[in-house]
Amino acid sequence: MIAIIAAMAKNRVIGHNGKIPWDIPEDREHFKKLTMGNIVVMGRKTYEEIGHPLPGRTTYLVSATKQVEEKNCHTVQSLREVVERERGQNIFICGGVGLYKEAMKVADCIYLTELDAEVEGDTLFPVIEPEVFRCIRSERGNGAYSFRLYERKG
Repeated sequence: MIAIIAAMAKNRVIGHNGKIPWDIPEDREHFKKLTMGNIVVMGRKTYEEIGHPLPGRTTYLVSATKQVEEKNCHTVQSLREVVERERGQNIFICGGVGLYKEAMKVADCIYLTELDAEVEGDTLFPVIEPEVFRCIRSERGNGAYSFRLYERKG
């Protein structure tokens, strides 16, 4: 399974000045629960914001400019390289926007935390095309957000 996992505001904002513009502990727990023991793929900016490989997961950094090689963390040139290496494994793409756009072409599903509010930001999540994905589950969180699961049609 190839999955996108993200959080976005009502106006599709996912970032502001290279940072996530909110802190939702329940969303962090949701992310951890879904990705633990699996493969997580991220771009350079996302990796630099987190600052380290994610514990309990195999982390792939997609970057042409940053090189990280340590236990359970590998640098690759493309998402395609990860998909080919890890065929048959659960792969979660967790940012940034360039990876999300590329992953929209191959993802089986999207785990999305959707905030009820609009937030100021400069980075937007790609449009989820209703011809391609449908929402199959929506659960309210403990705050002003929902956890949604979108599945690729057909």
